[in-house]
Amino acid sequence: MSKLNSVLLFLLMLSPLRADNVIDQVIWVVGDEPILLSEVEEERLRAQYEGQQIPGDPYCVIPEQMAIQKLYLHQAELDSIEVSESTVNHQVDMRINYYISQIGSREKMEEYFRKSSSEIREELTDAVRNQMIIQQLQSKLTSHIKPTPAEIRRFYRTLPQDSIPVVAAHVEVQILSVEPPVSRDELDRVKSRLRDYTERVNSGTADFAMLARLYSEDTESAKRGGELGLLGKGQLVESFADVAFNLTDPKKVSRIVETEYGYHIIQLIERKGERINCRHILLRPRVSADDKMKAVSRLDTIARLIRNDSLLFEQAVTLYSQDKQTALNGGLMMNAQNGSSRFEYQDLPPEIAKQIYTMQPGNVSDPFIMMDPAKNKEVCCIVRLKTRQDVHKANLTDDFQVIRAMLEEKLSGEFLHDWIVRKQKETYIRIAPGWQGCDFEYPGWLHE
Repeated sequence: MSKLNSVLLFLLMLSPLRADNVIDQVIWVVGDEPILLSEVEEERLRAQYEGQQIPGDPYCVIPEQMAIQKLYLHQAELDSIEVSESTVNHQVDMRINYYISQIGSREKMEEYFRKSSSEIREELTDAVRNQMIIQQLQSKLTSHIKPTPAEIRRFYRTLPQDSIPVVAAHVEVQILSVEPPVSRDELDRVKSRLRDYTERVNSGTADFAMLARLYSEDTESAKRGGELGLLGKGQLVESFADVAFNLTDPKKVSRIVETEYGYHIIQLIERKGERINCRHILLRPRVSADDKMKAVSRLDTIARLIRNDSLLFEQAVTLYSQDKQTALNGGLMMNAQNGSSRFEYQDLPPEIAKQIYTMQPGNVSDPFIMMDPAKNKEVCCIVRLKTRQDVHKANLTDDFQVIRAMLEEKLSGEFLHDWIVRKQKETYIRIAPGWQGCDFEYPGWLHE
């Protein structure tokens, strides 16, 4: 849209309205993108049901947040930033389930938002996708911010005592895990079921999507008839991707594919450039109680060798562990939330937290069975408590990474603030009369 057309759109704005009016209006224009009053109202209601506190007048704060979002999204489009549709769908499912749990039912949710579930899902999908794109862009924009050790120490020394954070109790944990073996009979049973589904789809007597809803053990995609969304090859497990990207006929079903998650059959939906959208059905072989006990007994022997100093835990991990994420670093678990090896107790899988709660550093647990959250399957484990740190004020000796993160967050916030200020000056912006009298976080919206 040209600047002239943006001005014409701006002239169509009505007098200021609030929630008690039903007539919609354009209240802001950012570049060639309008912001509608109805969009502000929907965001206000969404924030209310997600328990978000809006810091100020929502009719000032929300439009400004939307304007900032539009600046980011325009840049993301220029930088060709994309996100995983399967991850987007997962987040949308979680939000819709949260709304339903808070409001009471799907019908009440539709009544409250005055929209069908499909309309709510569509709008949420756009909102979640935009949020994830913006997060990726922000990470890209601030990727150059890497303070040196000297800068981190200098920053810490300038912090007022009441600004030094209190670090919660945390631990470092090493894990050795094995997957109990699956019997040949059980593997044959799973493959036989998948071959039956394949024959039924290929013969036209059954619909792949319906079979996925009924039988797939990938519960999230099963809700969508097994659909994964448009994904690039690098976003899929290698063995799965090799088969999926070789499919050409949407009416046919792939051969059986084994991955770390189980056994799959796949059906192509569409191909767009270097990405595909496909459906799959996942079945996981069941492990017998006897096989679980054999794995526990084997780990019990390994644990005794470690306690008797006949074997180092790190050596045992190298020899026996089947956990790919920790096998190459002595079994040390890494916290996906902060990128470090430190965990607060509540951030650990409950089964592990229960084991280490009364352990001393250096102790090795008895074997136990837990659900691997990444693979959604049972594994047998032993863990070693490497370190424990009680609640304390952050210091450079024990908490260097915490101080680094504080400084990186401060520098990133300052950089993004300046980036938005620059974009305000470069972007065509108009705000309707009656919506300008706000105490904006970024005053530069009102061009002279």
